[in-house]
Amino acid sequence: MSKSSTKTTAPRSDVYERVTAAIVAKLEQGTRPWMQPWGAGQSPIRPLRYSGVAYRGINTVLLWMTAAERGLQSVYWMTYSQAQELGAQVRKGEKSSLVVYSGAIEKKEDHEEGREKERRIPFLKGYSVFCADQIEGLPEHFYAKPGPDASDKKDRLKKADAFFSNLGADIREGGNNAFYSPTGDFIQMPHFNAFVSAEAHATTLAHEAIHWTKAKSRLDRDFGRKSWGDEGYAREELVAELGSGFFAADLGLSIEPRDDHAAYIKSWLSVLKNDKRAIFQAASFAEKAVTYLHDLQPKRDERAGQAE
Repeated sequence: MSKSSTKTTAPRSDVYERVTAAIVAKLEQGTRPWMQPWGAGQSPIRPLRYSGVAYRGINTVLLWMTAAERGLQSVYWMTYSQAQELGAQVRKGEKSSLVVYSGAIEKKEDHEEGREKERRIPFLKGYSVFCADQIEGLPEHFYAKPGPDASDKKDRLKKADAFFSNLGADIREGGNNAFYSPTGDFIQMPHFNAFVSAEAHATTLAHEAIHWTKAKSRLDRDFGRKSWGDEGYAREELVAELGSGFFAADLGLSIEPRDDHAAYIKSWLSVLKNDKRAIFQAASFAEKAVTYLHDLQPKRDERAGQAE
């Protein structure tokens, strides 16, 4: 079969359009593709490169979506040539999956008065990868299945509680709704016992914590929201939706769709159909928000010192 490790030569816009079209198709079916590779009570897992490094941003969504569509279980993905480097072979007839790489090149251009000026030109390239399940002859650990389902006990999750405590956010309990208040700069959460599981509580709080990162004093994220349900609102909800999924994967928590999020699908579709770059932007902002939350956690050497 032909090697599929080379980068695509399609125009940049084609990559945006292909990815957006695939996600729109799922949303139109009432399915959120970033919540597919696990069932109720199961923990999502970040897809991994053959080196063990996790994929980030839009590539996390793309590979989760592909794994769900094809019933692929391994979390490892690699190019055709990488599989060969490991002494393995992609099975005949297997279909590759698209992931993307973004970067920029610096180009010098003549400016006024004969001076040269550097211009930064961003680019986006697509390339093909295969899941380890599609490859024969890999070392055994590449075929390892995900661990046991996460517990749905109502006992509080110590790791989640510690994570949110380290944020230094004003988190209040009470009432029937979960939300972040920009004007008061606080997160409101129903009491823990109002949730069906500890994971549901943690991932809902993560969703609101993603919103919390948008404050001007933090990541200063603003999509120009004017009212509930408008385009800016939909874009911010999409960031929080993706961010809570990334967070759940990082902490090994199960995640289930919140009932109120079903109402957002229509507004997300409107945004994605009008802007083929919107899902890339949302995934990038979501990854930055999750990274911000992780950066607020004590560093490993600090935790070791506290334990001594």
